[in-house]
Amino acid sequence: MVASEATPFAKTGGLADVIGALPRALKSQGHEPAVVLPLYASAEKVLPASSRVYDGLSLWLGSTRWSADIRLLTHDGVAFYFVDCPPLYGRDGIYGTQAGDYPDNHIRFAALCYAALGIARYLFRPDIIHCHDWQTAALAPLLKFRFQGDPTFMAMKTLLTIHNLGYQGLFGRSALTGIGLDDKLFQPRALEFYGMVNLLKGGILFSDALSTVSKGYAKEIQTPKHGFGLDDLLRARAGSLTGIVNGVDYTEWNPEHDTHIAANYTAADFSGKQACKRDLLDTFGLPAGEVEMDRPLIGIVSRFAGQKGFDLIEDIAPDLTAEDVSLVVIGSGDARYENVFRSLAAAHPNRFAVKVAYSEAIAHKVEAGADMFLMPSRYEPCGLNQIYSLRYGTVPIVRATGGLDDTIDEETGFKFREYSGSALLDAVRAALTAYRDKKNWREMMVNGMKKNFSWDASAAEYSALYRRLIG
Repeated sequence: MVASEATPFAKTGGLADVIGALPRALKSQGHEPAVVLPLYASAEKVLPASSRVYDGLSLWLGSTRWSADIRLLTHDGVAFYFVDCPPLYGRDGIYGTQAGDYPDNHIRFAALCYAALGIARYLFRPDIIHCHDWQTAALAPLLKFRFQGDPTFMAMKTLLTIHNLGYQGLFGRSALTGIGLDDKLFQPRALEFYGMVNLLKGGILFSDALSTVSKGYAKEIQTPKHGFGLDDLLRARAGSLTGIVNGVDYTEWNPEHDTHIAANYTAADFSGKQACKRDLLDTFGLPAGEVEMDRPLIGIVSRFAGQKGFDLIEDIAPDLTAEDVSLVVIGSGDARYENVFRSLAAAHPNRFAVKVAYSEAIAHKVEAGADMFLMPSRYEPCGLNQIYSLRYGTVPIVRATGGLDDTIDEETGFKFREYSGSALLDAVRAALTAYRDKKNWREMMVNGMKKNFSWDASAAEYSALYRRLIG
């Protein structure tokens, strides 16, 4: 597997959780996985525990040579190869800074692809190279055009997993030669995309197989509404496209032994969840008296981005504040949505609170302490928080799109289909009404906690895909 991030070494989102957990699950099913990652400055804690297994690997991107040392660390039984190239990865951010993305990201991640091919040549010969998102999508066209005929790679297959089609790796035309590909590939049948180079498009075109992170999303990205300009290409490759729902790591996300929460609890004994609710209210500086403990509490943990549907919350804010409900939100991103939640909190300081931040510990507290979890996404390839919520007995309210539609049903949560404020408000009100029927609400909580979205099931589907791929 080649990826730009993986827990516990580098994380900005769900991709890291996948790369941190899926290889371990594959290993338990008899595969021999290895992961190739950049050695970011933030991940240098791995240096003392790792061993240097290759010095001075030459990475030729066009006429420019980069040199990388390769370090090996075995984590949870899985080999992680780190590409140690400080000029490219020894920076403060993974993808950029607050000022924006690094302008040489095409170089940085193409170098990761070259390094992965070097590792495949010298250190770990795989049957399949499994790439993830645009950052590693260039590997397929590199194999097709730069290393065509090289006997080292002739039997290897490539699989590209699309975690979010909204991010495609768009760069100017000079990026092609900058990463060592022929400028002749700047055409609509190759990597050209409305006057730009599109690295994800190259991966979709030239990988042997494609997957995405839910069955629903695999269908949605073949439509103009969710295809981001690539729907026609994805329809053409529909026979090579598989949807596999992401799993979750229940060793990390489980109220029975979660160390981040105030009290542990089970589906048979919910008493600890009340303690978690009180702790969550305290964490956000909200009152935690008898009235507040009885009032339904909605939680949100998210990036603040247009994809996540927060414009709908903005639309219904007056109606939402009129309901007898509390809301806690943690996340960061688009200033517009930060301000939406800050305004709600300022106007209703006893019921609404926001923390503009990222905190894994507080994310766990929200999952355990909230009564409901809200995800009104415009689109959602898979989503993990709604799955975490099920295990914590926190009833999801979601828009029926992508993985949200795949993982939530009427026995475990509330869904709305139309992308509108009124549809969201109807779903919230339905949940608030149901909350007052304590017997049925508890049954819904238990139904969710019984669901099993462990990586074992997802890994079995990947295993079957790998076997089909290599024949």
